[in-house]
Amino acid sequence: MKDLRQTLRKPESTEKPSTSAVSLNETTQVGGNQLALIAGPCAVESLDQVMEVAIHAKQLNIPCLRGGAFKPRTSPYSFQGMGLEGLEHLDQVRKTTGMAVISEVMSVEQMNMAQPYLDCFQIGARNMQNFELLKELGKQKKPVILKRGLSSTVEEFLYSAEYIMAEGNPNVILCERGIRSFDNMTRNVLDLGAVALLKELTHLPVLVDPSHATGKRSLVIPAARAGVAIGADGILVEAHPIPEKSVSDAAQALSLDDLTQLMKELEPVANAIGKSFFENQAASKAATTVTELETVSPRRLSAV
Repeated sequence: MKDLRQTLRKPESTEKPSTSAVSLNETTQVGGNQLALIAGPCAVESLDQVMEVAIHAKQLNIPCLRGGAFKPRTSPYSFQGMGLEGLEHLDQVRKTTGMAVISEVMSVEQMNMAQPYLDCFQIGARNMQNFELLKELGKQKKPVILKRGLSSTVEEFLYSAEYIMAEGNPNVILCERGIRSFDNMTRNVLDLGAVALLKELTHLPVLVDPSHATGKRSLVIPAARAGVAIGADGILVEAHPIPEKSVSDAAQALSLDDLTQLMKELEPVANAIGKSFFENQAASKAATTVTELETVSPRRLSAV
């Protein structure tokens, strides 16, 4: 990749340069010397649903909530997302909890619609080479989580990041979410070697998405541990109050109890490599107690 720009490469003059930190809002960042955990439902289904996940995530000091307002589905007959209403629910969570909120966009029109409601855009695997969208994302300054395409090489992945950065937006976060394989025992194959290679080649933060990489709830936590151990800057996972009732990707969604277990199992791995999890202090102050948050969303989905 001889023409890869210096904005993406690690500086050759530094023996072991640190990873750049990308700020999602005034108090939350991905990269640097701390690990970030991003959790939330595959699809936004209701305000109660996303608020319940946010309440639990707040208890665990998780600073970022993800949720799909627009859903790129394999079948045109599957749930396509709540659209603007879903974005409004995410914005309500942001205002109530102080958490950074992230959602996927698939077109320039969706990007413009979502601008006021989100702290960070996500570009899914199917749109990794949607070059016109990448260019437009580069013309604005909101951070972008760029997922690797399910059949894309590392080189193609990095060039897609360049499309954003070449337009002037340096706030790019890479995400390894698994690649397609001949083996159908898991949904995809988590390419841990690519994580290490990306850390070697670039200064950009790198996330691991063990939910899409494995497609099986029982494998998400082990894959997340491996991602942290190999040097990822954070983990992106799907979590749902009642996973079996999720309108999309139910098999890979963690329950809220699973999310608690994930944090317990990741902490010693992080400590072993000299890292700790990023804690959004502003989110902790946004509502001083979990009880205060629950007054916003009194109906617990788990009781339904």
